[in-house]
Amino acid sequence: MTAEIDRAMGFAPDYDSPIPYMQRTREYYRAIGYDPYRWAHYRDVPFSPLRKPLAESRLTLITTAAPFDPDKGDQGPGAAYNSAAKFYQVYSGRMDEEHDLRISHIAYDRKHSPATDARAWFPLHALRDAAAAGRIGELTTHFLGAPTNRSHRHTVEVDCPEILSRCLQDGAEVAVLVPNCPVCHQTVSLTARYLEQHGIPTVVMGCAKDIVEHCGVPRFLFSDFPLGNAAGRPHEPDSQAATLELALRLLETAAGPRSTLQSPQRWDETGEWKLDYLNLEQIGAEELARRKEEFLRQKAIAKGLREQAA
Repeated sequence: MTAEIDRAMGFAPDYDSPIPYMQRTREYYRAIGYDPYRWAHYRDVPFSPLRKPLAESRLTLITTAAPFDPDKGDQGPGAAYNSAAKFYQVYSGRMDEEHDLRISHIAYDRKHSPATDARAWFPLHALRDAAAAGRIGELTTHFLGAPTNRSHRHTVEVDCPEILSRCLQDGAEVAVLVPNCPVCHQTVSLTARYLEQHGIPTVVMGCAKDIVEHCGVPRFLFSDFPLGNAAGRPHEPDSQAATLELALRLLETAAGPRSTLQSPQRWDETGEWKLDYLNLEQIGAEELARRKEEFLRQKAIAKGLREQAA
């Protein structure tokens, strides 16, 4: 009877809703023997309005993607999580140069994201096109890489001040932030809040709606896509341009903090991909045991790298 009513009313399946990343992450880590993660959560959200039109503004890009290093193992499409490829300090790259940025160091959706088009997670080319068309005034000399730290304190007290300092040095007046994995979404949300507190308007382009809204940001463009595609569908320039345009439009039109705009684009017709990510119902006990062992191994690698970077 319920199925008949759904068909008659044209209802979508219940699973075809934004993935509850916080819930699934908590349950997943509990299943492999770790305490649930405490996600950042604020009631109050800072908000800085644009000081002048975007067509006259200097814009910077903040990413959580990592520069490719051939000495750090497999970082290509479909590569397993690679903690050796992580970075632990803010980095800069020139906007007028080409860059090979990868996302193998984070927990993006490896089953449904092909990871063969960096423009799906690093919208530098779309931003260049927007600047050339006069949609934005100009780009800063550098884009910035924001480390993905599980430590809220380290992000807020170490990384955010460094990112702000580099933004100010580059004369950034507006910032676009693009995360990939669940913790990346928290990292850029904390960063956006910090920049707004210091007068730089921001917009987050992301795919983990619950994490960003739970933290609380001024402006959020939500794309209901698998993690790793926050800047548009891979190999589809029109999708990428349209996604950026929505983010720029939100920068211009948001009336206050906690302004979320959802992209009308869909990943596919069924939405069944949403059933898979860290869903315990789709993972057996044997696979969970294997993942726990791999998690411990990667955690040890990451600890050594953090100590080297300190």
